Amino acid sequence: MAKRSQARRKTYEDQYADKKLKKASRNSRKHQSNIVELNARYTGADTAYSTQRNNQPLKARTPAQQTYIHAINNNALTFGIGPAGTGKSYCAGALAAQALESGEVERIVITRPAVEAGESLGFLPGALDEKFAVYIDAFRDILNERLGSGTVDYCLRHGRIVAAPLAYMRGKTFDHRTFVILDEAQNTSVAQMKMFLTRIGENCRVVINGDIRQSDIRGRSGLADAVERLQGVNSVYIHEFDRDDIVRSGLVREIIDLYEPDDRASND
Repeated sequence: MAKRSQARRKTYEDQYADKKLKKASRNSRKHQSNIVELNARYTGADTAYSTQRNNQPLKARTPAQQTYIHAINNNALTFGIGPAGTGKSYCAGALAAQALESGEVERIVITRPAVEAGESLGFLPGALDEKFAVYIDAFRDILNERLGSGTVDYCLRHGRIVAAPLAYMRGKTFDHRTFVILDEAQNTSVAQMKMFLTRIGENCRVVINGDIRQSDIRGRSGLADAVERLQGVNSVYIHEFDRDDIVRSGLVREIIDLYEPDDRASND
């Protein structure tokens, strides 16, 4: 009886979320419900539908964030360059959620290099999906906040949010009406960044975030290389944050200041 009741509740949750997505989709031009395939780790999540979400339009906390948000909304490719705590990932994730809910895009793709802080996927337990899930937990939190955890679970089960290591993007093309986020891009090689940039299809919105001073790889960062190469290219916006744009805490700003001389030396 308990299993039957649980199955009934699950069906109701899916129907509720489905109606919500279809309503949002009807408000845009011919778009069907969107959402994205994040990870098998979350597929089939048995979470009750949650209405606790932030349904207000994203508001910038600093002038730099305002410029960044405007750039993402008005360019095919936007770079967000700067230190941790400036809201690069949060703004990109929140805008992706808004675009998905409104029907502006049909799916979200989240990717990042699978190597950072001296570790790689090979040192993490579990299958590939489980391993990579560790890397995108922050975006899961953002999507939960903006869409509601129940809607996110529904979307994950129906394969509308895609998250995968950057290396697995080879041979794929980001299709029409996709919102793509490449996070921690300072850890890409030049070849990886070229591969990623040449995957971009028509009518995609792409955001690339990273802190050039925090690269964990040897050799030239693909992010630094791309920023130099793409200066002045039409529909590409390169936005730089600095320490004054940090919104996480005053302590974080002080810590970054103390580490800055070492960061400069390691990148010389």
